Amino acid sequence: MAKRIITISREFGSGGRFIGEEVAKKLGIAYYDKEMIGQIAEQAGLSSEYVRENAELSPKKGWFAYAFSGRDITGKSVEDMVYEAQRKVIMEIAEKENCVIIGRNADFILKDRKDVLNVFIHGSIPEKVRRICSLYNVTEVDAIKMINDIDKRRRTNYNFYTEQKWGMAENYTMSLNSSVLGYDLCQKIIIDCAKL
Repeated sequence: MAKRIITISREFGSGGRFIGEEVAKKLGIAYYDKEMIGQIAEQAGLSSEYVRENAELSPKKGWFAYAFSGRDITGKSVEDMVYEAQRKVIMEIAEKENCVIIGRNADFILKDRKDVLNVFIHGSIPEKVRRICSLYNVTEVDAIKMINDIDKRRRTNYNFYTEQKWGMAENYTMSLNSSVLGYDLCQKIIIDCAKL
């Protein structure tokens, strides 16, 4: 069965977002990343700015702090409301059309569907640092800090809401090293696998 939906999880700086965007263009299907923010914000009744910062990244540094941050009497935090809204939007998108979805725990949210190809993109630190320095015009030291901070926050969010470990190969259909394979070959592999 061909895969209708491709989810791409990625390490910061690995080019996962770029790879996903190119895959969507080449397949002629919808691409969802930041485009979902408005829908998630509307569902959660929060500002787009808040959702942009918190829909994929944990607001705290550690899992324990995340688990117990600002809960109401029902036990829900604002982050829980954002996650539930995000989950609902992703499930609606998957029902509606063929697409590529970047991050936001989409691999886990859609795990029970048979028409989903879940991809994790990772890369070597030197290659990711070079990419981040070029894209964001920062020093190597700042690039390493960005990688560590963003990946830690992604990991915390993913591990908390999915009860799985972010980046573990068993959670995905495939894991690709963009530093070794290059972006073009990663795109080709994903497209070829989506057609199986």
